[in-house]
Amino acid sequence: VSMAGDQMSNGTKNRTKAQIDEAIDFIGASLNTSSGGIFGSSLTKHQGKLLDVMTDVLYNPIFPQAEFDKAKTQTLSGLASAKTDPSAIGSNVSNIVNYGANHPYGEVQTEETVNNITLDKVKEFYNTYYKPNNAYLIVVGDTNLKEVQDIVRKYFGNWKKGVVPSPKYEMPTSPTSTNVHFANKDGAVQSVIRITYPIEYQPGNPDAVPASVMNSILGGGIFSGRLMQNLREDKAYTYGARSQLSSDQLIGNFSASASVRNEVTDSSITEFLYEMRKMVTDGVTADDLQLAKNSLAGGFARSLESPQTIARFARNTYKYNLPKDYYNTYLSKLEAVSQADFEAMAKKYIRPENANIIVVGSKDDVADKLNQFDADGKLDYYDAYGNKLVIDDSAMTGDITVEEIVSNYIEALGGKAKLMGVTSMKTVMVMNVMGQDAETVMMQKGNNKMKMVMSMGGNVMQETIYDGSIAAVGGMGGSQKITEGPQLASMKEQAQMFGHLKYPTEKTMELKGIEDVNGEKAYKLSVVDKEGKKSTEYFSMSTGYLLKVVSTQGEGEQLQVVTTELSEYKPVDGVMVAHKIDIIGAAPFPLNMKVTEVMVNKPMADTEFLIK
Repeated sequence: VSMAGDQMSNGTKNRTKAQIDEAIDFIGASLNTSSGGIFGSSLTKHQGKLLDVMTDVLYNPIFPQAEFDKAKTQTLSGLASAKTDPSAIGSNVSNIVNYGANHPYGEVQTEETVNNITLDKVKEFYNTYYKPNNAYLIVVGDTNLKEVQDIVRKYFGNWKKGVVPSPKYEMPTSPTSTNVHFANKDGAVQSVIRITYPIEYQPGNPDAVPASVMNSILGGGIFSGRLMQNLREDKAYTYGARSQLSSDQLIGNFSASASVRNEVTDSSITEFLYEMRKMVTDGVTADDLQLAKNSLAGGFARSLESPQTIARFARNTYKYNLPKDYYNTYLSKLEAVSQADFEAMAKKYIRPENANIIVVGSKDDVADKLNQFDADGKLDYYDAYGNKLVIDDSAMTGDITVEEIVSNYIEALGGKAKLMGVTSMKTVMVMNVMGQDAETVMMQKGNNKMKMVMSMGGNVMQETIYDGSIAAVGGMGGSQKITEGPQLASMKEQAQMFGHLKYPTEKTMELKGIEDVNGEKAYKLSVVDKEGKKSTEYFSMSTGYLLKVVSTQGEGEQLQVVTTELSEYKPVDGVMVAHKIDIIGAAPFPLNMKVTEVMVNKPMADTEFLIK
């Protein structure tokens, strides 16, 4: 759906994408297409030129295959990042538990669903739904009715009506008790909390104005909401805690959310529920009520400065059959909201005992403290896409030790003797970075020297060298020597070609359970080094291979959770090497690397690791 709208402006029967962009830029206009329609804006004197292009895009899109393929690639790249983004995961789980997987609002975008999109389906959506009897034409500007009517006849008069499907969907039901839904994110130092449930709250609902006042007092505004005052100002659990009542033609929802530190996740949920219950039982003072009304009135007045707001008001009036004076009388309706109205709205829409509590965070650090909030005392677990998981901690049998798991991995790679006989390795990897091919060459020698060079277009972007004692990091902006600290320790570890050989003596390991990694059952190990740095590693139960590593980089607010997935193990001179490495979290975009060459025990001069 979204792809069809986005693709419309990528070329028509009369203009290429470049010609469309040039025509719009030349008159200083803007033109945007989406699954919801087309928006254009220009000076009045250029409206004819804008409408020429706009209607060409509306009537004659050709949906170029190359642009469609590019959009799919970009979407898949975004999904790779989203599956480790706690907020995106929380949104996926919320949609599933609120609406159900069979409702359109419960659909979650995955690699599979994106790959199933074809250009024919995009064209089918356009041909089915882009009809005048399924559209509203809104004009805002310095004009009059006759001019607009002339414009409509000239530019839209020949637009042909069609049969537009009107699908019916089963109405989602609110939870009958409080349920906790948990999605694990290893290495997370914060938990994303959402307390949410569906509500019948359509646009134009008679409750809209008093309900918005009530929600503003709970969690609206910037710092004035009770949630913000409690969780941020009083307890410093979070930077922001807010709530929202969202209207929708099919089904609305209530949501209250915050990102909090692991150690206060349960306390934060307690305070969320406390404030929600207080809304229902304690009401509001006259002063707080007036403050909220004043804030909403000011926001409404400021919104009228935007032509898009005026257009939205006009569309809503007709689309939802609102009274013609619905927005003109908004301020008077707002001022009329009473304390009794507040209490009625709180009792109707705030449901602390019938809510879905979604938490995305570190299962090992957080989950055991959350059973108290679930009506039956048991958490429901989900993956990043909202698929329900069966978590069976009893599957953590005692017949295998962490040492055996690591030993099995070493054996799968070729065996201890073979790995200890490797004195040097050179690995060449390629990846696509923002449309350009980048190459990374990793050289390791004697388990105490390392060199990594990343280049693009023949130019060295970054070079890292560890000579066994000190390190240097250089690039286009100069070079820096590193003689101590965590960064040096990290490079020393990277010099180890098969670091797991030293795990039994240099790491503290704990078997945390059995989890699914891309459809494969894996042992989950918590690993802590001598400096206290933690990581989580997943080893295939069937092959023994290392499948995934979750670690952290940086400190404080700069802390990043980095997920590395390894696959496509292939033999190279008797050693199994992962030929596909996907890293998420180390950069603003996923790093999807393919190994193109591996050289084992080939001559490698010490001068390669010389630091000048």
